[in-house]
Amino acid sequence: MTVVELPVKSEAKGQGSGRSGLVAALDIGSTKISCIIGEVVSQNRRTADGKEASALRILGFGCQASRGTRHGAIVDLDQAERAIRLAVDSAERMAKRTITSVYVNVAGGKPQSNAYAATVETETGQVTARDVEMATRAALAQGHQSGRRTLHTAPAQFHLDAARGIASPLGMFGKLLTAEVNVVSAEPLALRNLALVIERCHLTVADYVVAPYAASRAVLAEDEMKLGVTLIDMGGATTGVAGFHDDQLVFAHVIPVGGMHITHDIARGLSTTIAHAERMKTLFGSAMATVLDDRETVAVPLLGERGVDTIYHAPKSMLTGIIRPRLEEILEMVRERLDQASFARLAGSRVVLTGGGSELTGVREIAAQWLNRQVRLGAPLPIAGMPEAARSPAFATAMGLLNYALKPDVHHAAAVTREALQAKQAGYLRRVGRWIADSF
Repeated sequence: MTVVELPVKSEAKGQGSGRSGLVAALDIGSTKISCIIGEVVSQNRRTADGKEASALRILGFGCQASRGTRHGAIVDLDQAERAIRLAVDSAERMAKRTITSVYVNVAGGKPQSNAYAATVETETGQVTARDVEMATRAALAQGHQSGRRTLHTAPAQFHLDAARGIASPLGMFGKLLTAEVNVVSAEPLALRNLALVIERCHLTVADYVVAPYAASRAVLAEDEMKLGVTLIDMGGATTGVAGFHDDQLVFAHVIPVGGMHITHDIARGLSTTIAHAERMKTLFGSAMATVLDDRETVAVPLLGERGVDTIYHAPKSMLTGIIRPRLEEILEMVRERLDQASFARLAGSRVVLTGGGSELTGVREIAAQWLNRQVRLGAPLPIAGMPEAARSPAFATAMGLLNYALKPDVHHAAAVTREALQAKQAGYLRRVGRWIADSF
C-alpha cells in the first residue's frame, strides 16, 4: 500500500484543532494578510450524532497590506514575516490572548484537483465497512504523486455493479464496489516556504486549507453544498474554484489571475499610478456598460507628473472597456477548468461568487452570461463577535479558515498511513513467528 504523505506537522495538529479553547486563522493573500482569533465555546447541547455542540466567538482581528507574496506564494521571507507579525500582533492585542498555531490558506504551489477510482470485490456480497474502506484506500493509493503534497481527500461517490452515484453503499447488496475520490494536492516547496515564514513568527501550522475550500466554509449554505454548487473566490492575484456535491469537495483549482491584474490593466491603459487605478476600480469601476458612461468622466492623474495640469478626465466608458475584457478572460479560464474536471458536473448549475473581486459592479451579471449558470454573491455568514470589516466577501477565506478550525476534515490519508504501518508491523511479527516455529 502506498503511503500518502501529509504536509501537516504532527506536533502542531493537536494545538489548533481542539474542540475547546483558542483557534486562529491566517489568510496570507496577495493584497492583504489577515489574522482572526476565535474561541470555541460549548452550546450546552448535543448534536444529532450525540456529540457536544460547539460554536465560535471572535475575539481578535488584524489585517495588514500584504508584502513578500506573489500569486499566493512567498517570494520574500523578511517582508512576509513583517506583515504576518503585524497582523497577528494586532489580533492578539484585540483578543488579549496569545496564539501558538494557525490554520493557513494555500493559494500558491499550483493547487490542483484530481479524480481517482478503484474497484474491489465485496467479501460477502453485501457491502460492509471493510469493503468501503478497502475501495477508498485503493483509490487514495493511486492519488500519491511524486513531487506533490496531499491537502484534502474526499470520497465523491460510489458505484455498486451497475448502480452509479451512490453516496453511502453500506449494507447494500452487490459484487463489485467502485470508489471515486477527489485528491487536492500542491507543490511541497510552496508549503515549506509557508511553514518557514510562519515559524519565523514563532507560530506553528495547525493545518493547510486550499483557499477556495476555506472560503466555501464561510459563505455556502448547507443545502447548496448538498445539492451541488461551484464557488469562485476572486482574490487579488488568484481566482480559486471549488465544486461541492452531497457535502463533499469534488473539485478544487486555483488560477493565477485575479483582481490585481484588472488594476494593473487600468494603470497601464490610463497611464496612472497603481494606487489610483485601484481607487478608480473600487469607486467607479464596472463591468457593465451604461448609456451614461460616455458622458460621465473620472479624474486621472498622469503617472510621474505633478501639478493640477497633469490631471485629465477620461470617460467612464474607457474604464469599463479596460475592466470587462480582463474579467471575461478570468471567467473563460474558470469555465475551461470546469469543463476539464471530471467531477465538476456534480456541482450542478449554481455558482456563488466571493472574494474582493466579486464586489466589482456587474461581476454577477457577466459571470452568469459566461458560465451559463445561476449566480449569487456570497459574504461570510455572521459569527458572534464578528467585526464589521470582516463581513465583506474579501474576508471570506479568513472566516472560512476559522470555521474549518471548529470542524476540521478527517484526513483519509492519515488513516491510510496508520493502517499501512500497522499491517507492515503485523506482517513482520508473523514472519518472526513462522521463523521460530520452523527453527525450533
